[in-house]
Amino acid sequence: MLRVAFALLALVTLVSCGETVTDKNKDARILLMGDSMMAANRATGRAVSNEIERQLGAEVIDRSVVGARYFYFLPVSGAAGLRLGAQYTKGDWDWVVLNGGGNDLLFGCGCGACQRMVDRLISADAKTGAIPEFVRRLRADGARVVYSGYLRNPGLYTPVRACRPYGDELDRRLTRLAATDPKGIFFVPMSDLVPRGDASMFQFDLIHPSAKGSAGIGARLAKVIKTR
Repeated sequence: MLRVAFALLALVTLVSCGETVTDKNKDARILLMGDSMMAANRATGRAVSNEIERQLGAEVIDRSVVGARYFYFLPVSGAAGLRLGAQYTKGDWDWVVLNGGGNDLLFGCGCGACQRMVDRLISADAKTGAIPEFVRRLRADGARVVYSGYLRNPGLYTPVRACRPYGDELDRRLTRLAATDPKGIFFVPMSDLVPRGDASMFQFDLIHPSAKGSAGIGARLAKVIKTR
């Protein structure tokens, strides 16, 4: 029993790595949430949030957690950030930047019920589902929302190749969601960010972004905030 408790504590320590609000950064007005696409390269100071800070000259609170999903039911690690909604800290945010849904598709549908999972994340008309509900909660709290799509890896053989049709459909539905609130919700696709055959945008697994990839994502997201 003690061994299980220590293992659970280690897991919580691992996933609870999002940035907290302190006296030093309490005036930050940008919150970032999401999964490993956002969290990648944070240990070296070259994550998506770092690039947004560089581009805007503004503090970003980065609460993203590797492995985060919308549908995650273990209570302790979920509260630590593996449940995406638990990453949200209510505050006086001008902008909330986030991604999510990829791990639900990768691990939650078992490559057999992915269309059903897409529907659970966001309906075809973008009115219902975990993503619209969460985004509207953020909007109700006063923040404008920038929702990032996922990278694609054209010309490269990767373990997530079979997920592409569902990722494309997710992008289409997120575009519809943004159209329901054009002054408050902005969907930023990343499907065209990687040149064909360019492995330099990825880590060795060809899934997670390299520092170069994180910089490209961050620059594209920052541009939306700059121009609004």
